[in-house]
Amino acid sequence: MRRRSLDLRLWTPATVLALVVLACFAGPALLGPDGAQQALGERLAPPAWLAGDVDGKPLGTDAFGRDMLTRTLEGGRVSLQVGFGAATGAVVIGLLLGLVAGYWGGWWDRAIMTVADVWLAFPFLVIALAAVAVVGSDVPVLVALLTLGGWVLPTRVTRTIVQRVRSEDYVVAAAGAGASDLYLVRRHVLPQVLPANLVVWSFTVGALVVIEGALSFLGLGVKPPTPSWGNIVSDGTPYLETAWWVVAWPALMIVVTVMCANGLGTALRRRWQAGSRVLEASSELDKGVAP
Repeated sequence: MRRRSLDLRLWTPATVLALVVLACFAGPALLGPDGAQQALGERLAPPAWLAGDVDGKPLGTDAFGRDMLTRTLEGGRVSLQVGFGAATGAVVIGLLLGLVAGYWGGWWDRAIMTVADVWLAFPFLVIALAAVAVVGSDVPVLVALLTLGGWVLPTRVTRTIVQRVRSEDYVVAAAGAGASDLYLVRRHVLPQVLPANLVVWSFTVGALVVIEGALSFLGLGVKPPTPSWGNIVSDGTPYLETAWWVVAWPALMIVVTVMCANGLGTALRRRWQAGSRVLEASSELDKGVAP
């Protein structure tokens, strides 16, 4: 029964998150280009169940008469590209740096962890705002900035686990038998750190989707007319009392995405903790993700 409950807590958020990704990337193409076109005669039309169907626009329209369903899905495509891309980049960088710091130690360890500590001392959002003001806020720029903001946690998690695995008897015995460092890392270390980094990646996705939404809400993310969940919410705030649906749908998608990403990370952590001691080595996971 406990295993079945754990499987349900794992597959439910994973399935919902997969559906969100599929809808955002495939939905606009299936709905066609008409939903993104302006139709001022239908501006701020309510959802279908409130005032009758709006000719193929069941979730209502925004201040320019654009279909909120199409616009929300198009905005999700941008937000998810930033969130997934930056989270993947941050975990890859953190995994490599953590392997070097944890396995080879010495001055490599001191140098990498000193840079990590110094990086955490600076307010990331201030650095991001300054960088956006200088180089712009296209999707690749946001991915690069948020990648730089999220590499510290996977680095610390990987380093902690690698230090523990390196001291295990079977690794010491393999090294004494003449196994190369590359073999030991590939055969014994990587299988131990990959599950933990997958958990970190899941939590990081949720955190970076929120950060991207905040930057876009403040006008520092992708620029209109390119939609993202954050700038759609920003565009809808003047009409919050009279046309709540302009804000509601992208905000709801942010909440669902973050809840599913965090729920997936929690379920993965519980599964691997139940079967091994790998994640017990990393108390850094309890601190959450805070680029």
